[in-house]
Amino acid sequence: ISPVPPYSREQPIFTTRAHVFQIDPSTKKNWVPASKQAVTVSYFYDSTRNSYRIISVDGAKVIINSTITPNMTFTKTSQKFGQWADSRANTVFGLGFPSEQQLTKFAEKFQEVKEAAKLARDRSQEKIETSSNHSQESGRETPSSTRASSVNGTDDEKASHGGSAEAHLKSENDKLKIALAQSSTNVKKWETELQSLRESNARLSTALQESAASIEHWKKQFSACKEENDQLRGKIEELEEQCNEVNKEKERNAQLSRRLQELETELQDKELELEELRKQGEIIPELMSECESVSEQLQAAEKKNKDLEEKVRTLRTEVEENKHRQTNLKTELKNFLDVLDGKIDELHDFRQGLSKLGVDN
Repeated sequence: ISPVPPYSREQPIFTTRAHVFQIDPSTKKNWVPASKQAVTVSYFYDSTRNSYRIISVDGAKVIINSTITPNMTFTKTSQKFGQWADSRANTVFGLGFPSEQQLTKFAEKFQEVKEAAKLARDRSQEKIETSSNHSQESGRETPSSTRASSVNGTDDEKASHGGSAEAHLKSENDKLKIALAQSSTNVKKWETELQSLRESNARLSTALQESAASIEHWKKQFSACKEENDQLRGKIEELEEQCNEVNKEKERNAQLSRRLQELETELQDKELELEELRKQGEIIPELMSECESVSEQLQAAEKKNKDLEEKVRTLRTEVEENKHRQTNLKTELKNFLDVLDGKIDELHDFRQGLSKLGVDN
């Protein structure tokens, strides 16, 4: 059977890329790379068998073909590496991912698929038990012709159930033997049914041969589709790289456009400043002449200021001298007043003496 069945029956439900490893069968410790580079690893769901598989193909080589069972466990051994054991393949698979996020998504999908496989197994067991009980009841109550019709079915049913037809025929033959032992009166009827079963068996053999031929045909178609798919994937990767380059180029162009707008705005501001400077430059000669006039006036004022300072120093000297003179004059005047007061006292005494002499006379 082809590792990856026809897409009409089995479809990928999750796909990622990782480096694939297998445990060394001799040491059971070391990892052996199963792929030279990162390859596509996919979960497939078979709607006919209601089963899930992990499949990875490197070129024309199938490196992972693992059917997921409820007993399997996916273990994270590092931030970017995980593994699971497959007892049917008698090996342990390991996957190395580019990031921890991709490893987490793969582990979550593994748990989901594991739960779905467990649920499918439980339902299948319930159906088998129900079918077994129903077959036992119908074997006791239903006429043999009806059972034969149920066993044989239509050609389409036989073609789709070719894998389990022989086991089913064996079970029905056992039932027929029991029925023959129980009732000898229905020998002819059982012989007819047996002949019908033989014919049905021949038709089933033919259907199995046709199915095998159909499988070979589907294998060839799958190989062609796989090659075309690989080519398309390569083209898609190239287009994705080109798209990434285009997006980067667009981002760079957007940045350049924004920078160009900023520079244009700055240029307009500089032009306005330059215009203001030009206007100011036109009045610079007037300002220069005014400045020269003010400088001359300032020099004249400084000269006057120096003259005034010289006069102030002279006046201060004269004031100091006048103060000194006034001090001397005050002293002399005080001395003179003291002398004058003495003279006045003497005159007063003299007058009193005269007055007294006149009275005496």
